[in-house]
Amino acid sequence: MPDSQTHKMTTAQRRNIILEKLNAAGQVNVGELSERFEVSEVTIRNDLEQLEKKGQLIRVRGGAIRMQPVAMDFELSDKDKINQEQKRRIGRRAAQMVKEGDTIVLDSGTTTMEIARNLSHFHNLTVITNALNIANELLKVKDINIIIPGGFLRKLSMSLVGVQAERGFRNFYCDKLFIGVDGLDFVHGLSTPNLEEAHLNQVMIDISKTVILVADSSKFYRRSFAHIGPLSIVHTLVTDEGISQEEKVKLENMGIEVVIA
Repeated sequence: MPDSQTHKMTTAQRRNIILEKLNAAGQVNVGELSERFEVSEVTIRNDLEQLEKKGQLIRVRGGAIRMQPVAMDFELSDKDKINQEQKRRIGRRAAQMVKEGDTIVLDSGTTTMEIARNLSHFHNLTVITNALNIANELLKVKDINIIIPGGFLRKLSMSLVGVQAERGFRNFYCDKLFIGVDGLDFVHGLSTPNLEEAHLNQVMIDISKTVILVADSSKFYRRSFAHIGPLSIVHTLVTDEGISQEEKVKLENMGIEVVIA
């Protein structure tokens, strides 16, 4: 039964409750949600459509079903096929934040790889990365200094992780960290499928003056297995136009600069 708070509810709050119901029951029904929130079925279908675009559910006839388990990890080649155009735009825009003389950290990932592809014009830049594919990409650029701290190779992500990697990163201090995540949630913060990746990300954050999160809008309201940290550690988010105005305002009220690529 609807309660007195229903009419005061924002779109974001309604969608969060839909996701909570979906996680609990495994499926939701358009008619039932329409009655629950006292809104039209057209409004509910739009909610489900937007949540599907963010990879948070799968729409079916009459409603929606739950997405894959939170701990699922993918090979880099598979992740590279998801939201390619958004990642390219985010990578180009994030690269514009890099200045000559900077020392930056590029986390492993498909979006950070797009940043690397847009650094070829630099003449005085130092890049610290744990990603072998990013290091290989930057080998093409004569005037970029590349530092790879070492560690244990995760073949799924082509990244070096573990205690050796963490110790290696703690030898440095950098101007900017560009970090990608698998999950971005207002309550649970930033997350990734692999625990060792999460621990290394925490070290990267510790040694960085500015933390720049690069994440397409499909990552919103997703929670992956390993917690990296709260959203409050982020200074700037570079994302795509799929983010809602409500989400943008909420992030800005937290002191996070939101850049739409």
